Amino acid sequence: MGPVRIALAVAVTVAAAVTACSGSGPAMSARSHTEPVPATYYLALGDSLSQGVQPDAAGTSVPTEQGYADQLYAELHRGQPALQLVKLGCTGETTATMIHGGICRYRGGSQLAAAVAFLSAHRGHVVLVTIDIGANDPEDCGSQLSVRAVTACVGTNLPEVASNLGTILTRLRAAAGPDVRIVGMSYYLPALAEWLNGTLGQLVTRVSERLAAVYNNLLNRAYANSGVRVANVFDAFETSDFGNRVAVPGVGTVPRNVARICQWTWACANPPRGPNQHANEAGYGVIAQAFLSAAGLSS
Repeated sequence: MGPVRIALAVAVTVAAAVTACSGSGPAMSARSHTEPVPATYYLALGDSLSQGVQPDAAGTSVPTEQGYADQLYAELHRGQPALQLVKLGCTGETTATMIHGGICRYRGGSQLAAAVAFLSAHRGHVVLVTIDIGANDPEDCGSQLSVRAVTACVGTNLPEVASNLGTILTRLRAAAGPDVRIVGMSYYLPALAEWLNGTLGQLVTRVSERLAAVYNNLLNRAYANSGVRVANVFDAFETSDFGNRVAVPGVGTVPRNVARICQWTWACANPPRGPNQHANEAGYGVIAQAFLSAAGLSS
């Protein structure tokens, strides 16, 4: 954001060569020669969430090693010691800038070009690609001054986002090959924190939830059309649950979806760290588990 469960494992064969000599001389002792284990890769793509961005003590959003990609990698690395994590995500990235560039600098001009180059160069050695992209595309709609204007803005942007995401996934699949697991994600809704701002804020959250549901369904369909599984973060954060009220220390008793946003992001935090829409370490852990489940991987 401006401010993401077929078991996947790579079997590595270790060859042991035992040499024995026979003849009149003394027998040579057997020696085993272990071949180096080839490296494999997990490629994380997307926006600031893929970089694990969080606010520091001064309130500046910075990349961390607590993001969902880091936590997912730690889970996978236990059973795959040769696995390496490569993060190419870019804070503020949209589906358009991922294709054409313009925010972060990459060899090749864009994150997509860099990802395609990496996948092509390491074809046969990439075991997982995760991607979160699309959250920043409708951000300009948030500056509109009425619910009707916001709705119209989001509606206008939807076809372009779907088209861009289809282009991204097609190029990633072509570069990665048919067997590489690619998993995308739906998004949680930081705007639920507006619930804490009284009657008007509560109206905003209800409208935002409906729009977010529509938008995430669009992303889900684009992923499904490309044969890509989806980490259902929208549901993992219980985004549509305005019932089942929960008492949150320092916040009060709020709907469950608002509680999740306050517990798993910095959206309800006091200055200077908040309000900030990025996930905290616990929230990134929830996202990592959603990816793990969608990919069919065991922790």
